[in-house]
Amino acid sequence: MNTFATRLIQRQWQHAGWLSHLLLPLAGLAWLAVNAKRAAYRRGWRQAYRPPVPVIVVGNIYIGGTGKTPVVVALVKALRERGYTPGVVSRGYGAKVGQHAHVGRGDLSADRFGDEPALIARATGAPISVHPDRPRAARTLLSAHPEVDVIISDDGLQHLALARDIEIVVQDDRGIGNGRLLPAGPLREPPSRLADVDVIINNVADAETPSPAAAAGTDTAAGTGQGTGTAATGRKPRRIDMWMELTEAWRLRDGQRRTLWELRDDFAQDRIAAAAGIGNPQRFFASLRANGMPLAATVPLPDHYSYNRSPFRQVPADLILVTTKDAVKCLGLGDNRLWVVPAVPRFSDPRFFDWLASVLHSSTPPAQPANLH
Repeated sequence: MNTFATRLIQRQWQHAGWLSHLLLPLAGLAWLAVNAKRAAYRRGWRQAYRPPVPVIVVGNIYIGGTGKTPVVVALVKALRERGYTPGVVSRGYGAKVGQHAHVGRGDLSADRFGDEPALIARATGAPISVHPDRPRAARTLLSAHPEVDVIISDDGLQHLALARDIEIVVQDDRGIGNGRLLPAGPLREPPSRLADVDVIINNVADAETPSPAAAAGTDTAAGTGQGTGTAATGRKPRRIDMWMELTEAWRLRDGQRRTLWELRDDFAQDRIAAAAGIGNPQRFFASLRANGMPLAATVPLPDHYSYNRSPFRQVPADLILVTTKDAVKCLGLGDNRLWVVPAVPRFSDPRFFDWLASVLHSSTPPAQPANLH
């Protein structure tokens, strides 16, 4: 899709212009399909697979990337620190997955597992299983790693075939856009779906002052242990702010590390560029500039960009900064200008992970599939 078309669609999805109005009938069909699917699981016409361990789903209703992967990485690390042995399941977007799920841990191939699962595996060391059929991925994960006692699903909020105990939605500054379903808007489910989830994490642009409730870690959601979210109890979702801190970089070629300030000084007389194949590249560029990196050029790429061909050959720069998600696919490019800038998530609620662990501790998966709302 060319740049003009992309910008047109993004404007329509944010402000409900003429094209959005034109596509409203198709959005109406999407609404019927979404509600029919949920009703089928709620009434028992279709059965969800209930794993023998708790399941946490991290997803969104806005199409594309909103910051789910950093949340998954943070969850794995935090739960491990609290005595759990987490495993991850994912669709494996862009991976060549056949009938059987791919399962592994550590240094995984992005071609075989997908860029985000490969990033999660390298960042956490947790076992990960990928397949578009998430129940199949979960079964394979538990078969290969029976020590796993909690499953974290990377995306999959709409994949109701996998029952869940806790639902976490990650949003960025685009919010719900124009509030309409695809293709008239950017949403995969109606905005009312947000009332059913257990946690809403707002991926803010920077470390803004959190609201009093968020700063105090108000227990606005208690978790039901049955994947029913908060609608049944009348409680509101627990709301948390998250922001990404950029403090250092490492050279892709050899792993040499520098703080961003050292890197800026080292290349003070050179041209610095940045590239990102993520859901919102401009956020990465803005964060770099906010941290004092003078970017002479930026290269926004489509989310999950394959890097089968280098997009950097014509970039007039002596240093090119990329995200960790891009790095797992750039290893074979042989471009010595590439430095990777990891983003570390910070959360406004200091008790969030303790609360989450307590919910898991008290959660016993029922024998029957979860009742989804």
